[in-house]
Amino acid sequence: MSELLTGDFYRFEELLDDEERRTLGRVREFLRTQVAPIANEYWARAEFPTEVVKGYAELGLAGRAYPGAPGPRPSSLLSGFLALEMAHTDASVATFYGVHTGLAMGSIASCGSDEQRDRWLPPMSRMEQIGAFALTEPEGGSDVAGGMRTTAVRDGDDWVLTGAKRWIGNATFADLVVVWAKDELDGQVKGFVVERGTPGFTATKIERKIALRSVENADLVLDNCRVPEANRLQNARSFRDTAGILRATRSGVAWQAVGVMLAAYEIALDYARKREQFGRPIGRFQLVQDLLVRMLGNVTSSLGMVVRLAQLQDEGTYRDEHSALAKAHCTSRMREVVGWARELLAGNGIVLDYDIGRFVADAEALYSYEGTREINSLIVGRAITGLSAFV
Repeated sequence: MSELLTGDFYRFEELLDDEERRTLGRVREFLRTQVAPIANEYWARAEFPTEVVKGYAELGLAGRAYPGAPGPRPSSLLSGFLALEMAHTDASVATFYGVHTGLAMGSIASCGSDEQRDRWLPPMSRMEQIGAFALTEPEGGSDVAGGMRTTAVRDGDDWVLTGAKRWIGNATFADLVVVWAKDELDGQVKGFVVERGTPGFTATKIERKIALRSVENADLVLDNCRVPEANRLQNARSFRDTAGILRATRSGVAWQAVGVMLAAYEIALDYARKREQFGRPIGRFQLVQDLLVRMLGNVTSSLGMVVRLAQLQDEGTYRDEHSALAKAHCTSRMREVVGWARELLAGNGIVLDYDIGRFVADAEALYSYEGTREINSLIVGRAITGLSAFV
């Protein structure tokens, strides 16, 4: 059984069964011993800690959610707590894992043929091959559904991809990149698996980031990049299929946001107990306690939201607007919590020695990726009013 996190005030983790909590405990120990000690160092260097991939592989969790994987399929609740736990330690490593298992593997599992799933998912599950997901473009983020500029042209048994992608996590070292491009013939968005070393494909690391610095985001260029028809995801026929993948992974970002704010709260609480001013721990001052309680309220309400979202997922009744509301709400509350935690630590909150500075910066990336707050608000607004406000 794993020990409950300090910030899990309403003991939501106890909703997991005993085996699930043992699994969570194994992941927690791996993160505590292999990721936490090196997180700040790699973040400062803006490098991905490739040595953690072996540890992730040994956990045997990647790909368990997809058909044909060995072992029981994890519940959405367990998957959520795993995402929370990873972000609670390091949002960069959590993002790496989410891109690989959620976006890349999810694309192949949802949109690939049986042959494609059999070809790629087993080695990706063993983390022998790492995946990336290329949707966002230099001039297209929120409007990429209708304004995608990357094109695909059929040429015999091949497709020729031309265009550019930006902010593509894992792409500098990925073995497989799922690239979304618009078919010039029918105008529909289709998915293609581009393998490392394909001529015409280049990935250049984006430098000078202030958030998720250990994630090696890349600018991609596809210059008459030739991909065989066998690498076109056979069941990706329009952007609706792409959106289905984003709906599933968006809930994972909400869980990550809870993990980040929970870590910030726990760091601030520990600091308040130990840091002395005016001859006493600052945790004895009323204003500090009020700040901590506001932080805990955000953590608890957000955790309650994603727990219920996971239950709806397991029931098969959740919809786009459910994950959109969770992503918008939880990342907004996360921003408040990390800001308050930084405030409580004062000057010590801006150095990596106390960890909180890393969480403050990384929160900005989580707030924006997988759909901005504004876009997710419009998804929810359309659902509750029956009226679309999209341009």
